[in-house]
Amino acid sequence: MDPELIERAIRLRQGLAAAGGLAAVERFIGAQRGLSRADRDLVLDWAANNVRGVFEVGAVARRDSAGAAVIALNLVDDLDYRVYGLGAAAAADAAGDGALATGGFFAGTLLPLAEDDSAWLAAGDEIGYRKADARRVARLAIDLATREPDLVFRNQEKATQGWAYMRRDREEFVTFFGGDELVLPTLEAEGRLNAYYKMRRDSALAARGRHRAVSDTGETTFVMPEGFFEFDTVGIIYDELDGFVVVPEYGMLRALFADPSLAADPGHANVLRAYLREDSIPPLPLRRMAAAFPGNVDAVFRRVLGNRAFTWNQNGTGLLKKRKPGYYDAEPTPGVAVLGDRVMALARGAG
Repeated sequence: MDPELIERAIRLRQGLAAAGGLAAVERFIGAQRGLSRADRDLVLDWAANNVRGVFEVGAVARRDSAGAAVIALNLVDDLDYRVYGLGAAAAADAAGDGALATGGFFAGTLLPLAEDDSAWLAAGDEIGYRKADARRVARLAIDLATREPDLVFRNQEKATQGWAYMRRDREEFVTFFGGDELVLPTLEAEGRLNAYYKMRRDSALAARGRHRAVSDTGETTFVMPEGFFEFDTVGIIYDELDGFVVVPEYGMLRALFADPSLAADPGHANVLRAYLREDSIPPLPLRRMAAAFPGNVDAVFRRVLGNRAFTWNQNGTGLLKKRKPGYYDAEPTPGVAVLGDRVMALARGAG
């Protein structure tokens, strides 16, 4: 690794941090007169391809002209990274003696230095953990993978495992509940789902996905999304592609499409408007309604949108892409993240 590149990258990292961090990349670049094309591209790559995770220091690489580097395993995506510029505070916390050493941990963000992923720069705000904190650190990694499974799928092997596990997981769900779609009273949903997880406790422990949590004993449980208890019903859909999806007031949405006259009721109409407006709700439930009630879908959307010319066949996909562009910009990923052997061993105290 070119030591000059490391020095430039650290200076850029410091300037970017002062400007507000990765969220301020565009503003930072715009304010830097005389920034070279190479440095501009480097900072833009940081915004697009940074890696967040919880890392175990597996080895301290020999100090070279670019400075000290560590080889760190990301316990979230189960990949190794060669990391330069690890913050002094994190290094001291991890090693316990003020020097980089194997066996410590840190949580933070890595910034790419090379197109082939052979070198990374620590973002500078890392939190260090000692070797004795291994179980706590493993829990942090598991929780992060649970909340954001997409972080795991930088590792293509984990993505393949995730799809395979999700297919088996969905088959078990359909067998247990008799279908891949449920409408439940909100107050009963956690109990019903946790009875399911308890029944298949052993297989559920192998993976984590959205709306799942892990107890201190390792048990997987369903967690209702924040704010959902104010709604009467919740919809649980386990789709072949979109995975495990939880949406509010699914009972009212289904009733609306089953009886288009309910589109005149403000309460029912507002549920559909919320499904179109809220970024947290994917297109899947509306596609499901169109498939389940093909004879009613046009009448419902015409009334709620105030567009007499609307037809689902001609305008439905365009409407969803306009209202929910983020769901069409990226390739689909499995909704279940299969964790690596190392983080599971640490979680069991077998470090």
